[in-house]
Amino acid sequence: MFTGIVEELGEVTAVERLDDASRFRLRGPVVTEGAKHGDSIAVNGVCLTVVDLGEDEFTADVMAETLDRSSLGALAAGSRVNLERPMALGGRLGGHLVQGHVDGTGHIVERTVSENWEIVKISLPAGLARYVVEKGSITVDGVSLTVVEAGPEHFTISLIPTTLALTTLGIKVPGDPVNLEVDVLAKYVERLLGHGAVPESGGPAA
Repeated sequence: MFTGIVEELGEVTAVERLDDASRFRLRGPVVTEGAKHGDSIAVNGVCLTVVDLGEDEFTADVMAETLDRSSLGALAAGSRVNLERPMALGGRLGGHLVQGHVDGTGHIVERTVSENWEIVKISLPAGLARYVVEKGSITVDGVSLTVVEAGPEHFTISLIPTTLALTTLGIKVPGDPVNLEVDVLAKYVERLLGHGAVPESGGPAA
């Protein structure tokens, strides 16, 4: 479990394309400190497993399902990425509960620059719109953010200078893809209210 508070702006150092997967080597001296084989690290909001460690670097395998549902397939050597280690039990929940399970991808639509912050409009897949509400939480490329405006096809977020400087959201341009994870609590509430629930018989939902 993560919190959406990015610890480090890392870098992809190598990508190996396989038949149905990819292997990424990433540099991140902060997140690799004390890391070991089998640990989880969120890369642009995607929970990946450490399969190898080097000096200030780690390697992770990404299966086809993850490449299809996220923007990781567009990464190449030199790409900057947001990195976060899982929250320690008893640690402070600085953002919101983030699983590292991407629900879909959006694209940067436009950026509006102000003196002290920046408003970013992001496209929203139709299937996710019902989970996104004004002043609710959403994870964009692994960054926990508050929704400013929510529409059926897009939403906006407001970025402070710190977020712009320390995450990939400061360098994304219109057209760039971003990983989206909606608030998991919204999905559980929907299920508990009966939408998409499985009948007691165990058969398919109506």
